[in-house]
Formats: sequence, C-alpha cells, structure tokens
Amino acid sequence: MSEAQGFHQQDYQRPELVCPAGTPAALRAAVDAGADAVYCGLQNETNARNFPGLNFTVPEVEQSIAYAHARNAKLLLAVNTFPPAGKFAMWRDAIDGAAKLGVDAAIVADMGVADYAARNYPELRLHLSVQAGASSPEAIRFYCEQFGVKRVVLPRMLTVAEIAELHRQIPCEIEAFIFGNIGMMAEGRCSLSSYVTGASTNMDGVCSPAADVHYEEDAARNLTTRLGEYVIDCFSGGESAGYPTICKGRYLCGVQSDPYYAFEEPVSLNLSALLPDLMRAGVTALKIEGRQRSRAYVKSVVGAFRKAVDDIMAGREAAFASLLALTEGRRETEGAFPSKRWR
Repeated sequence: MSEAQGFHQQDYQRPELVCPAGTPAALRAAVDAGADAVYCGLQNETNARNFPGLNFTVPEVEQSIAYAHARNAKLLLAVNTFPPAGKFAMWRDAIDGAAKLGVDAAIVADMGVADYAARNYPELRLHLSVQAGASSPEAIRFYCEQFGVKRVVLPRMLTVAEIAELHRQIPCEIEAFIFGNIGMMAEGRCSLSSYVTGASTNMDGVCSPAADVHYEEDAARNLTTRLGEYVIDCFSGGESAGYPTICKGRYLCGVQSDPYYAFEEPVSLNLSALLPDLMRAGVTALKIEGRQRSRAYVKSVVGAFRKAVDDIMAGREAAFASLLALTEGRRETEGAFPSKRWR
C-alpha cells in the first residue's frame, strides 16, 4: 500500500496550491498549469522581490485578477517588507490598491502595515508573510487577534510534527513552503546584503541587487562572482555558477584552509515526498517559491505538484518526474521538515 493510500481522505482537506509569479506571463502560466492561487508583488519596495524587470504595475494586477478569477484561481498580493521611517506612504498606497482592486488576500509582514489594513479595510483578507518570522503559537495568535490574520506562512525551520502541534493551537490556516529556495533559517531577519550594497532585503525588498553583481572570467574560463567589491565565489571552467548572494558564497574563515559555505549551501527545498504528512499535519496551503524564475520553471513545477496533490486526494501514489534540473545547484533537500538534524 502506498503512503497516500495509507491515509484516509478525512485525515486532511484538499490543500490550496499557491504558486509564484514574477510577471503577468508567469501568472498566466501558473494558472494554466493548475495553481489555485498565485502570489505577486508591485514594482517597488513593498514586496520582497524588488528586482528590475520583475513584478506588476497596478493595471497588470487588475488584468491578472480578471484572468485568474475567470479560471477559478486567486491572486494574492505580497506587501511583505518593512517600511523604513518616513516612507510608510508607499505601503499604505499598496494596501489601498489591494483593497480597491479586490485581491483575494494581502500578504503582510510589518505590524504597522497589518494594523493599517485591519483598521481601514476589515474586509481585506490578510495572510502573515514568512518575513514576519512567526513560528510560535503565541506569536501567531497575536497577529490573528490584533489584526484578523486568516493564514500564516510558516518559516522553513519547523518539523512536520511541530507544524501539527501548531495547527492544534492556532485559530488560522497554515501555509508551508514545499519547493524552491530554502534561504537562511531566520526568516525575515537577513541583513547580510545590506552591509555590502546598502540595500536592505527586508526594507528595500532586494537581496544582491543586480547593479552590484559582477562576473569576471579569466583566460581559462574560471569565473569569479562579486557583490560590490567583495568576492562571493570562484568557479572552475565549466562549473555551474549561481547568482551571487552572500549567504550562499564560499569563504575562507579562520584557520579553514579551503573555501566553504559558511552560511548556507546552494540547494533547493523539495518536499514532494512529505506532501501527505504535511496535509495530515493541518497544512491548508502548499507554497512554491520562485518569483524570479522563468515561465518554464513555473509551468513545470506547478504542473508536477498539481498532479501530485490530485493523485493524493484520489488515493493514488503521487509519482513525480524529477525536478532536480530546476533546483539550485542541482541539489535538493527536505531541510528541517523531517527532523532538526540538518545544518
């Protein structure tokens, strides 16, 4: 008997498949591939993927809502960064726009933004971003009680057993990441990039801005990647090189003789094998990461997980085609989800 067949359907409800869109074209690809909901951001600092050529104008959000709703999908707007002092107007305008456009939910992280939304637009559904780093029942209940949050996106540092325990203690839905970048374990607290570039991941919405990224290739085709003035990594000729972020660079530290990944290795999260466990633990929304990825990535990953969820709900074993080619560094992990025995 397969793992999926070993569960009874009453053990869990059909989870919502929440998928990324960095552009309107990616949104259409996600919806067409079977997304139940698609999340996107505006073209400014109010979202945590604030890169040139990425994200949506207000008219594009309006058009995308119509496209999604016509196909029974939802649009979620990420307003999930933290306003610096004196700049709240941009975040206020984003919430005003979200309510006016009729998005299905706003994903927020900052308490002030959540408070503004709750007081001025009580009908606007709020989801608590992973950027808020809320991982305890007490923290999550605070957001629910104070701001009416209806769903929490959990940090990628909890085991399935811990998620199940949280589910028993909180009054809102749970959304968990299942595929994509795994990032640093302190969600919403990354400030490494800002020391080098001056742009804050949490307030400007950009880690390793493209203008600060440099590649240098020598005669032997060895590649050096830099962020600003700092060397992030070196690759031999033909070796696959990732985008240079400080947390996933290789460094010489102390007495260490060879460069190594001092913070985090370039590897992607893939929880396909744990889907039934997550569903039974009370996860009501499964989230795919990748707003900076291509339409081909979105189509392939969303399609694979759409089929897997449908198979599980039908009592069939979910058979995955390999997604390894779409992972960072062509490596994948289940991270901390099975147990805490993971660096």
